[in-house]
Amino acid sequence: MHWNDTFLVLFDRCVAHYRGGNENFETYYTPDDLAFLDSIGCRGREFFDFVEDFCEDSAPSAATALLVAAVRRDYFLDVQEGTPSTDPDLTRDNVPSFGEELAGMHYLPRILAKARAKLRGTLDPDLMYGCGGDRNFLRKHGDIHPADFLRQVWAAGDKDRQVADWILNR
Repeated sequence: MHWNDTFLVLFDRCVAHYRGGNENFETYYTPDDLAFLDSIGCRGREFFDFVEDFCEDSAPSAATALLVAAVRRDYFLDVQEGTPSTDPDLTRDNVPSFGEELAGMHYLPRILAKARAKLRGTLDPDLMYGCGGDRNFLRKHGDIHPADFLRQVWAAGDKDRQVADWILNR
């Protein structure tokens, strides 16, 4: 089985747990599941956030979660060479606020910081890349797919203005 198939089988199984009334994601995973998530640079809570939002909001879909996970996996394997980051987590205390703006776009500094932390695997479990606020921002600015945005952030490195220009020129 390829990693993407394993991801989707796990996603469906976790959806079944959640829809069955079990909201304790820590009970969802077997040791093999956790080893799989580690192998793609994903945390259990991070995976659950996609499941929970899918069950509650019908978004993001399993396909979107997979595409976002694929970007993180590529970064994890290619840039980080399969080694988890030792950078400090981006937390509720140090993430840009909802109202901060860049190039006239409110929320852009926040989603940029979250995307970079998502790539590095340093997003605090209490934050989610691809949450409702992120989806709203991406929808309002050209219906950008979260995985496409993540790849643009990766390509831009620390150049915020490059990402802003990409959004504005779409």
